[in-house]
Amino acid sequence: MAETKPITIDEIRFDDRGLVPAVVQDAVTKRVLTLAYMNRESLALTLKTRETVFWSRSRQELWHKGETSGNYQHVQSVIADCDRDALVVLVEKDGPACHLGTDSCFEYPLYGEVDGPEKDGFSLEELYRLLEGRKEEMPEGSYTSYLFEKGIDKILKKVGEESTEVIIASKADDKPETIYEIADLAYHVLVMMVQMGISVEDVRKELASRHVIDHKVKQEHMTGNR
Repeated sequence: MAETKPITIDEIRFDDRGLVPAVVQDAVTKRVLTLAYMNRESLALTLKTRETVFWSRSRQELWHKGETSGNYQHVQSVIADCDRDALVVLVEKDGPACHLGTDSCFEYPLYGEVDGPEKDGFSLEELYRLLEGRKEEMPEGSYTSYLFEKGIDKILKKVGEESTEVIIASKADDKPETIYEIADLAYHVLVMMVQMGISVEDVRKELASRHVIDHKVKQEHMTGNR
């Protein structure tokens, strides 16, 4: 297989409207988040800022994802196809990709089921390993890198904020929002664990030990009642 080499923006083949389709994909779960379009200026800004910037065909203007909603997408890589007329953009996202508030714009199956992280075998261990890699490599523009750079105080602040968001959502009896906030909390707790050198296995062993203790207490209680 021939070695692939980086290309330049001059090699991208924009269509007659000056646009190129960009498939945005979650860098962690690999789930497709949205399909948008970039012109030369928005692609250049995306590469410069390491955040997705698109061209809005409806508004006919540049569209910096997250500028209004706060749901920024931190770019990890931009890859062109063999014809140089389509892009895949891998991102770490701060919130829902869809303007309807869902994780992905692709939620409506015509055939089969909506694919998700759990069907790809995605696990906490895999996310933990990815976060370890982020800490080691510290890629520029990564939100995870930003957290590790700021250190434990910033990470703990985010854990506290996300814990509050979980409480607010669950108090409002909003199940979808609660699930979303729990996911945010889990992510930031894993970042904290990586920072402190605590593995998923460490937590699993602690939970297992509690199960053993509970079982012994139950047995002792049953024996004492005889």
